[in-house]
Amino acid sequence: MGQSHCRSCGAMLNYTFVDLGMSPLANSYIRPEQLARMEPFYPLHAYVCEKCLLVQLEQFSSPHEIFSDYAYFSSFSDSWLAHAKAYVDMMINRFRLDQRTKVVEIASNDGYLLKNFVARGIPVLGVEPAGNVADVATKNGINTRVAFFGEKTALDLKGDGWGADLIVGNNVLAHVPDVNDFVKGVKVLLNPTGIVTMEFPHLLQLMEYSQFDTIYHEHFSYFSFLSVEQVFARHGMKIFDVDELPTHGGSLRIYVCHNGDESKSMEAGARDLKAREVDAGFGDLNHYLSFRSTVEATKRKLLSFLIAAREGKKQVVGYGAPAKGNTLLNYCGVGTDLIDYTVDRSPHKQGQFLPGVHIPIYAPDKISQTRPDFVLILPWNLKEEVMQQMSFIREWGGKFVIPIPEVTVCP
Repeated sequence: MGQSHCRSCGAMLNYTFVDLGMSPLANSYIRPEQLARMEPFYPLHAYVCEKCLLVQLEQFSSPHEIFSDYAYFSSFSDSWLAHAKAYVDMMINRFRLDQRTKVVEIASNDGYLLKNFVARGIPVLGVEPAGNVADVATKNGINTRVAFFGEKTALDLKGDGWGADLIVGNNVLAHVPDVNDFVKGVKVLLNPTGIVTMEFPHLLQLMEYSQFDTIYHEHFSYFSFLSVEQVFARHGMKIFDVDELPTHGGSLRIYVCHNGDESKSMEAGARDLKAREVDAGFGDLNHYLSFRSTVEATKRKLLSFLIAAREGKKQVVGYGAPAKGNTLLNYCGVGTDLIDYTVDRSPHKQGQFLPGVHIPIYAPDKISQTRPDFVLILPWNLKEEVMQQMSFIREWGGKFVIPIPEVTVCP
């Protein structure tokens, strides 16, 4: 192992959570002229720390390689935009945010969330590492700085007068290789009675619903409430509340403040979730070691379905080109022998090929041209949205297939 120590507490990593074999970077889409070139594959091997029980990957690629020119734009998902707007409305009401409060979002993407604060006259700053994505935000009038967030960036921002009353981090904590430097930065930037909210996929849901495809190289850490609480506690911060969200197959939104902030005490929801995790075994190493057999069973079921469909002369195509789909297809060894193509609404992905398996990506109208028998929904967390958008496949008897937690065919 290259990095043999836990990125949170520093203990040796001796135990495998799940080994998904060799896999390419999940957002490294292949252009046609790159098809004959060698692709880098890295071990997709998740470990669990026996001391703090953080599930994590080794770091094989730098954040600069992954995030400096990024293909993911948040604004292409309607349900995600609605989620962001609802969050902003709720935060303004609950914590009485106004024109005198400052909001900083870490990994602010194309400004999809901050624009809702701007519309209410609240000063914002986005911190976004991908220059191509930050440019879009700036063009849309969102104050954005191109930087990787950590203690140094936080000190610079504080020096520029950006001490924050609210720090927002949606789906960024899991993407940070140096989680201690990141949390140090959060502590530096947060005003004495400020609030931090962080959203990330919940390990309890990942294990319960066999969501192993949400493991990919861009996600360095997989948090339970118990493990994330320790990460912040190590830096003098406390989690005082939590929301359980349906996003990304089941996520947590934690509310964090400084330890010395007496105006906030632990809410019942946080105490309840912590107790449920303990009851479910998340304080016990053996619980984590049971996951591998679940994953292998899910793989066999998907392959059995795809092989039977192909042998029955049925056409299967994909919908979406999400990172999780690339983990699923590469781990299961599914290429164009079993799925003819996939489609995606994002023009940034159309005309390219999925990494590793080289399945071509088209615009969604390709489906009405070829009239497939089955559409495999790779972003299964958006299945309701996709089935609504693509409901016309039922005109020719087409069916939807959901791969996780196990193959389900929806008429």
